[in-house]
Amino acid sequence: MHKDPNPAAAPSPVASGQGAGAFDMDAFWMPFTASRQFKSAPRLLAKAKDMHYWTPEGRQVLDAVAGLWCVNAGHSRPKIVRAIAEQAEEMDFAPPFNMAHPKSFELATKLVALAPEGLDKVFYTNSGSEAVDTALKMAIAYHRARGEGQRTRLIGRERGYHGVNFGGISVGGIAGNRKSFGTMVGGVDHLRHTHDLKKNAFSRGLPEHGAELADDLERIVALHDASTIAAVIVEPVAGSTGVLIPPKGYLERLRAICDKHGILLIFDEVITGFGRLGTPFAADYFKVTPDLMTVAKGITNGCVPMGAVFARRAIHDVFMQGPEHAVEFPHGYTYSAHPLACAASLGTLETYADEGLLTRGAKMAAPFEHAVHSLAELPHVIDTRNIGLVGAIELDSIPGAPGKRAFDIFRACFERGVLIRTTGDIIALSPPLIVEESHIDQAISTIADVLKTAA
Repeated sequence: MHKDPNPAAAPSPVASGQGAGAFDMDAFWMPFTASRQFKSAPRLLAKAKDMHYWTPEGRQVLDAVAGLWCVNAGHSRPKIVRAIAEQAEEMDFAPPFNMAHPKSFELATKLVALAPEGLDKVFYTNSGSEAVDTALKMAIAYHRARGEGQRTRLIGRERGYHGVNFGGISVGGIAGNRKSFGTMVGGVDHLRHTHDLKKNAFSRGLPEHGAELADDLERIVALHDASTIAAVIVEPVAGSTGVLIPPKGYLERLRAICDKHGILLIFDEVITGFGRLGTPFAADYFKVTPDLMTVAKGITNGCVPMGAVFARRAIHDVFMQGPEHAVEFPHGYTYSAHPLACAASLGTLETYADEGLLTRGAKMAAPFEHAVHSLAELPHVIDTRNIGLVGAIELDSIPGAPGKRAFDIFRACFERGVLIRTTGDIIALSPPLIVEESHIDQAISTIADVLKTAA
């Protein structure tokens, strides 16, 4: 039985824009979006180049968040575009199971050369969410392969974000991402988060107070016993929850406790990877090397979906046993090492290298810090914080309407030609690494103007 193409129901929302025509918006169930509000007043993007988007009607919008923390080299960069086009013409797909293509090996070699020393194996996925679930499975399977199969417990952190697959939301610690989906993966516990407004508000760079919060892992070890714990996963800088920056010494302390108890340490660098802090990875910035490291977003400049897990050779080698014809790690995806994604990543790495983008954030960090903290005295602001080229402006909430104030500011900034990101009542900024001081000034002055009149 065919569906009636014109059911007698409420009319579907229709959007239109100069150069785009009219189109029906009803069928698309949008991700992480206030869908009813959006479809009543759509915010559409039709074109992008370097630091800017353009709406269908031709209005320019400064991208102050690198798309979604991912367009690190700026939009529509020639070498990346050309690499994708040439690969699509040459070969569109190659099966990744018991087969491969040359670019997957070329890319892995270049990624390992860029990674912190000791992380010298790469497993490809298609997103940060998949990379996280892959790393969690690696950790559990690694302990089993070495004769400690009882190590199955996973430790995340409150307010952590590790994507939206079941493993990721289980170790993640954002209630809104968890509450609708049942009991999660079993055997998970959480460290306390590191955000302390009372002691660390308006910190520039790493907060002074809170290294001892890493000792919360000892509490969890005492509760569950270290022999049951496979891994701890944290974001070096928690991004999606609102830019929570680790206190001085925190990550070093966490690394030491994991080493003490034989627990693997996983860094989720989906946001911090590929230059966001002014170093290739946050592990380089903090001089703390994890056992496994997840990446995505900046690996292809957001052009083609891709993620990856970096692993220590010792972890990889534990799996290399048994019959040679047998699959050692029964995990992967149809689109692992997709040819277009590998080509996009190679073009991205070349662009980063040509323009020194993986360290450019260190040069731009000082003017960015000054700009972010210039908002500290404006109405509703209760904290400003920064590290590298990522910053946050935290606002007090409207009583009974958490998140509304920041969302209203997000919409007002977009109408004034600046794209920001909000989570709860926190404004997050993470501009492309090609950002100039004039772009920073435009973004901050627009936010300031909106804050001065915000309800």
